[in-house]
Amino acid sequence: MRKQKFRYNPESLSYEKVQLTWKERILRSILFIAPSIVVGFGFYLLFTQLLQSPRELKLERENAFLTAQVENMHENVILMSAVVEDLEHRDNEIYRVVFNAEPFPEQLRELGTGGSDKYNKLKGFDNSKRVIENSKLIEALQKRIYAQSISFDEVIKLAKEKEAMLGAMPAIQPVSNEDLRRIASGYGWRIDPIYKTKKMHWGLDFTAETGTNIYATGNGVVKIVESKKWGYGNSIVIDHGFGYTSRYAHMSAFDVKEGDRVVRGQIIGKVGSTGKSTAPHLHYEVEKNGKKIDPVHFFHSDISPDQYEKLLEMANNANQSFD
Repeated sequence: MRKQKFRYNPESLSYEKVQLTWKERILRSILFIAPSIVVGFGFYLLFTQLLQSPRELKLERENAFLTAQVENMHENVILMSAVVEDLEHRDNEIYRVVFNAEPFPEQLRELGTGGSDKYNKLKGFDNSKRVIENSKLIEALQKRIYAQSISFDEVIKLAKEKEAMLGAMPAIQPVSNEDLRRIASGYGWRIDPIYKTKKMHWGLDFTAETGTNIYATGNGVVKIVESKKWGYGNSIVIDHGFGYTSRYAHMSAFDVKEGDRVVRGQIIGKVGSTGKSTAPHLHYEVEKNGKKIDPVHFFHSDISPDQYEKLLEMANNANQSFD
C-alpha cells in the first residue's frame, strides 16, 4: 500500500493530505522510469557493438566469400582474355597466312563495345567497382570470342577449299623458261620508255618473240578480253577467285574469249607488242583483293630456288620498262 503524505498547514495548525497534480504525477513517473531506459539503452549499445548475432555472423561470412569470388573471377577473366588474345594472334599470323587470307578486321572483334552506361544497377555496393569492371571485361570477352568463332569458320572454309585455292593462285610464269629471253622490267618505280619520266610499273615485263605462247598462271574464268590502241593494247584479265586476278597485256592474239574457264598452264594467247609498247613482250600483273602486288613472289610452282633467285635479280636490275 502506497504511503500517504501529509503537509502541515500553519494557518489551520493541522496536517493536511498532500494532493499531487497530474503534471506532478507524470514528472515523477518519468524520473522513475528514465534510469531504467538509460541503463537498457546502454546494454543495447554494448551488445550491438561488441557482440554479433548468428545472422550477422552468417552475413559477414557470406560477404567475405563473395568478395573472394569476385576477385577470383577477375583473375580468371584476365587469364581468359590472354588466351583469346593468343588465339587471335595465331589466327592472323599463322592460320590466315597459310591460306593467304587477309587478317580478320580488328574493328569486328570490338564491335558493339562501349556506349551507354549499362551498369547503373550495379553501383552503390561495397564491391561495385570490381563487379562493374568484371562485367565490362566479360562483355568484351564474349564479343571477341564470337568474332573469333566467325574467323575460325572462315579459316575452316579456306582449309576445305585449299585444293581449289592452290589451283587458283597465279603460281607459274606466264611465259615458259625456254621461250623467255629475259625479264625486261620488274615491279616498282621505272623509267617510262616513251616519256622518259619515272613512274610506277605495276607488273613484270617478259621479253619473248612475237607469237610465243602465253599461259594462264592459275585456274579461273576469263573476265576481260579487250583490244586497245594504247595502254595495255590487246589484254586478258583472268579472275582466279579467292581475291586473285591476273592481267596479260600487249598480246598479238587471243586463244580464249570472255567467260571461258581456264586451267593453270593453258595457252590463252600470244606475245605481241600492241598498245603502249616499244618491243615484243608480255606485261603481266597480279592483284589480290583489288590491290596490285609483285607477281615475282608467286613463281614457286615451276622453277627451282636458284632460278627464283636469278629471276629476282633480273627483275630488280631493270631500270626501264617496255611499256
